[in-house]
Amino acid sequence: MIHWHGVFPALTTKFTSDDKLDFPLFEMNLQAQLSAGVQGVILGGTLGESSVLSNEEKFSLVKFAVEKVAGAIPAVMNIAEGSTREALKLAAEAEQSGAKGLMMLPPMRYKSDHRETVTYFKTVAKATKLPIMIYNNPVDYKIEVTLEMFDELAECENIQAIKESTRDVSNVTRLINRFGERYKILCGVDTLALEELVLGAHGWVGGLVCAFPKETMAVFNLIKAGKMEEAVKIYRWFLPLLELDIHPKLVQYIKLAEAEVGLGSEFVRAPRLTLIGEERERILKVIRKGIEARPAI
Repeated sequence: MIHWHGVFPALTTKFTSDDKLDFPLFEMNLQAQLSAGVQGVILGGTLGESSVLSNEEKFSLVKFAVEKVAGAIPAVMNIAEGSTREALKLAAEAEQSGAKGLMMLPPMRYKSDHRETVTYFKTVAKATKLPIMIYNNPVDYKIEVTLEMFDELAECENIQAIKESTRDVSNVTRLINRFGERYKILCGVDTLALEELVLGAHGWVGGLVCAFPKETMAVFNLIKAGKMEEAVKIYRWFLPLLELDIHPKLVQYIKLAEAEVGLGSEFVRAPRLTLIGEERERILKVIRKGIEARPAI
């Protein structure tokens, strides 16, 4: 069972200089997340470079994470596939590998219509016992999971949560007005987290949490405790860093931040390339300015 409440880091996938999975570095970051008090971790998401991982690598990461968290928090695996058949296969294997939940995007590459999108999600949900969070990100993935789709998906009891990444904060209110507590809502856009949590979102699927776990947890906990002045103070410091999450190169930017704080490396997998020149210096300036002014937590 997953409560879908709190901070769920979308973990980056760590690579060695020769493009293999770097499990020791992955564990270092994972332990930092656990120490900060996160409520779950997500593996193989957009930030985890899902599109360039083999299925074998995905399940190696899941098994490793499950072993290291030792039941303390749930490990959730992302499914972003072009075919229903492949999604079903991955869901079954995720369950066998010890994942406690799934995050699911609509079908990749083909722009499915309403009926096809709903059927895709329902087919996978009915084939697995794992709880599911629907990742609604029409900005990047071109398919919006509409309120009407969620009406139909409500019959699947294990579709329990929504990663809200429409970039429209009012969608949190629309979802609550329509569904009450039927779905848990987790903000999926770092720069809108404070606003959406205030409006009633239950959690935060974070990106910059990978480099700044304590600060992310502090913002979440302060908001939920009603200590808005303290939360806003940290959030204002945090915003220039959080903006690294809404760029096409969010993987490179966040990995650079992880490297700067000692929780990761810059290595990415091709076709992504590590940052160079003016761009790297510009992003480093943002990161180092943030580190220099880092609030005491």
